[in-house]
Amino acid sequence: MNKKMSMYGVRPVERPKIKATKKLDLSGVAGQQIVKSETKLALRTHRKTFEKLADM
Repeated sequence: MNKKMSMYGVRPVERPKIKATKKLDLSGVAGQQIVKSETKLALRTHRKTFEKLADM
């Protein structure tokens, strides 16, 4: 990456590491709902990938 960046005259910049500040409680009904909705989103977003994996 650095070689490619320097080809165009761009210098890489150090970025600060961002730590998570919130903690999710996935226990209980609300946690189950979060897991279900995120799973549905992942399945919908990567539908073709999962279909190809299922056909292997």
